[in-house]
Amino acid sequence: MTLPITRPRACRPASNWSVAGKLLAPLLLVALASGCVTSNTRPGADSSQAASHPAVSQARDLARNAATLAGAARKDNDRQIESLLAQLDDATLARESAAMPVGDALYNYAGRALLHRGLPLPRPFDRADWHFSTTTRPAADADGYRPPTRLAVLLPLSGSLASAASPVRDGLLAGYYGETRRRPEIVFYDTSGSVGGALGAYDRAVSEGSDFVVGPLGRDEVDALFARDSLSVPVLALNRGSGHPPSGNASFSLSPEDEGIAAAELLLARGAKRVLVIAGSDDSQRRATASLRDRLGERGAVVTDVTSDGTADFAPFAQKEGGIDAIFLAVKGDSARALTPRLALAGLAGKPRVATSQLLAGTGKADLDMALDGIAFPTEAWNNRSVRSLGNAASVAQVLPTARAGGARLFAFGHDAWLLTAYLEHLALAADGRVDGATGTLRIDGFGNVLRTPAWSTFNSGVVVPLSGDGLR
Repeated sequence: MTLPITRPRACRPASNWSVAGKLLAPLLLVALASGCVTSNTRPGADSSQAASHPAVSQARDLARNAATLAGAARKDNDRQIESLLAQLDDATLARESAAMPVGDALYNYAGRALLHRGLPLPRPFDRADWHFSTTTRPAADADGYRPPTRLAVLLPLSGSLASAASPVRDGLLAGYYGETRRRPEIVFYDTSGSVGGALGAYDRAVSEGSDFVVGPLGRDEVDALFARDSLSVPVLALNRGSGHPPSGNASFSLSPEDEGIAAAELLLARGAKRVLVIAGSDDSQRRATASLRDRLGERGAVVTDVTSDGTADFAPFAQKEGGIDAIFLAVKGDSARALTPRLALAGLAGKPRVATSQLLAGTGKADLDMALDGIAFPTEAWNNRSVRSLGNAASVAQVLPTARAGGARLFAFGHDAWLLTAYLEHLALAADGRVDGATGTLRIDGFGNVLRTPAWSTFNSGVVVPLSGDGLR
């Protein structure tokens, strides 16, 4: 069988990739075999009359000004809009969003707020600069499947980031080979993990006829590519840049900020208004904490304190006026285990606890991990269920080394990058556009950012199990 994959356009010899492709495809096929393989608009409406809440009018004025801003000014403007919309309860937000006409500058912000709360969109996002109708791809299948004809994948196949790129590459190929319908020609380009390498790889991909690009992986690389005046071939970047993607492009990441937002929404859904944060000092932990604090503040809740995982006595935090409703843990598993008795001594043992995915780091021994029982944390969906065309995590990990241990998350990420490539039009243009991937349920907001709703798990008798709807404690 001749595989529809060519050698990377960089310093890698063609023979190496030819052999790798021949070895990888059978392994992937074995792994996959074990798994379960109307617009409601008001174009003539006056948007100034549609708003009945003062916050909506203020937010709309800011949204109209957003297109003229960039950098820090744009971020600050967006935060103000989000804070204003956060003042609305679910019913008001839904009603005001439904009243917005096509082209209302505020609609994409309001729609994103709806998705973050798990609420449906009244109509698709406004995407004037997304031109799917001009492509030469065959028409979409009934489920929205419409992949490109020639796909370029930009990854650091050499250099310091090559080890991180391997599971991403293999996960993408797992989704690719698991699809039985029409598939594009796929070409890998080595970015070497540098800005210059990423820009050069994009240019080569365009000159050689690619009609869609996945990557690059590094944040600086994404910023450099998105900073160009125009991108002749659309991009799904595999990281979040410092701003929104240019119109017609998208970005996908497993960012700490997204985990902080997801944790905040889970706590809010459980009625938590006063949250104590216990966080480590690494960059991911700080970013998740900042994101959680912002989201809670926007929704009328508060972070009472942020303290370190080295804190010996939590009683002063527990005894504050107003008390504590819940605890957020941005720490690794070994730190969380050590925290458990100290929280109990402070009278906080019965409070709901939510953590980041870092909770899994340093776990795996049930007798020790019983200390983590009841803590909710976000996980990849394929740990809890099989994913179509991929199967479950355990079966794939038995065959592919890159799908094991720390690589499993990046493997799932790569798989979902393929799904986003194949279903991008459906996700972008349908009000209910979504795809159930290996990392979670995927949607695209009005600014091209992929929103991921993760699966939630907890520990029970020291073993990781899916979190039930009322299981947070």
